Parts: sequence; C-alpha cells; structure tokens
Amino acid sequence: MRVTSKGQVTIPIEIRDRLGIVPSSEVEFVEEGGQVVLRKKASPPARGRRLVEAMRGRSTVKMTTDQIMALTRGAPGRRTSPGPPACR
Repeated sequence: MRVTSKGQVTIPIEIRDRLGIVPSSEVEFVEEGGQVVLRKKASPPARGRRLVEAMRGRSTVKMTTDQIMALTRGAPGRRTSPGPPACR
C-alpha cells in the first residue's frame, strides 16, 4: 500500500466492512511500538440520547410514567380537541 503525496492511504474494503467504517467515519492513527495503528473512533451519542441524558433528573413534577402517558394520550372519557382542520 502506498501513501499519496497528501498523506492519504486507502483502507481495504474488507477492513472497512469488518469495522463498519463508512464515509464520514472518524478514525485515528496511534503510534504503538514503532508501528502505526488505525482505530475507528467511538461514535458520539446520538442527539436524542444526549438530550435525554441532559434532562435526566431535572423534573420537579412527581408523576409516574403511567400518569404521564395518560396525560399524553388523553385519559379515557376525557375529550380531546380534534386539532386544526388539516389534521382531521
């Protein structure tokens, strides 16, 4: 394998497939005992997971999950508005 004048190398497809390296994947080069090792960087948590972690433990309302779901879905016998005409 050759290094280009820009310092680029091509990672063989078999290795990319095995490690799940796709376009835009982050990799790092580490020097270990006179050798260079290519490692796939760990992916940062998805946006949704980061938001949930940031909000965890911040609630001041003491409700169970079932109570929250009842409010979200509309309690049985409780009339909910039909929404705007485009939603009907």
